[in-house]
Amino acid sequence: MSYFVNVPAAFGRLAIACTLFALTSIQAVADDYRIEKVKDNVYRFVDDRHRNVFMVTEDAIIATDPINTRAATWLKAEIKKRFNKPIKFVVYSHNHTDHVYGGEVFKSPDTRFVAQELARQDLAITHANTVIPDITFKDAMHLYSGTNSVELKYWGDNDGRGSISMLFKPAKVMYVVDWIVLGRMPWQKLWSYDIQGMINSTEGVLKEDFDIFVGGHGEVGTKKDVQESLDYLKDLYAAVIQGVLKGESLDYMKTHIKLPKYKHLAHYEEWLPLNIEGVYNNLMEKSGQGWRPDLP
Repeated sequence: MSYFVNVPAAFGRLAIACTLFALTSIQAVADDYRIEKVKDNVYRFVDDRHRNVFMVTEDAIIATDPINTRAATWLKAEIKKRFNKPIKFVVYSHNHTDHVYGGEVFKSPDTRFVAQELARQDLAITHANTVIPDITFKDAMHLYSGTNSVELKYWGDNDGRGSISMLFKPAKVMYVVDWIVLGRMPWQKLWSYDIQGMINSTEGVLKEDFDIFVGGHGEVGTKKDVQESLDYLKDLYAAVIQGVLKGESLDYMKTHIKLPKYKHLAHYEEWLPLNIEGVYNNLMEKSGQGWRPDLP
């Protein structure tokens, strides 16, 4: 028995299939990402659960967290296509690699990478596979491009190391990653968070002059929304502290603490018990509540 294969036709079908697959893959990448105008010359880049912002000035771009190589590659190409301006600064929000990987995509002789000194120290010590910042600061710094600026501030411990706020002027857009999240519960068991530090830092941010808030996760909002985020943290923290003082077990608190005022927040039902556990562990580890001889 013999078989005849029309080689040109077979290769033609294969080529068409490969082309369709490539086009589908390109469209899938495009569907994963989007750029939204926040206000004036400040834009938000959305990558599934992560967000960053960038500002388009008269002669350059001030960018923030690259997120990862794939996201940064798409964003760089879109910035080139839409604005055709060089990237002058890339500012890291903190040391967590789910936000600052992909820095190599933006690396050039004319691009400076900026971070708070503790974030840079941690990225260097842990040999993070991204660009290590060449500009650092301790408490505050202003970056300028044309008639625009970004004010960077470090508020102390809150999430990870060297986590900062970024105020884009004159648009009055505030950008903070991880320790302020709008429209959603804080992440599960609050890994790497300093709860009291988050409260202190958010109180500081609320004193700043901004109109619009953009987070590294969650929704865009206003000062009112940031205040609600702060109120939730305070109420959660107070409820767990009261449970500890009464000698309640963690399991008891996870089933009995309810904060219905915040039930409209995304993931309220599934993450509230995890948030409670996170605060409890935070109190045990950072406040040493488990060592207190005066507790029941």
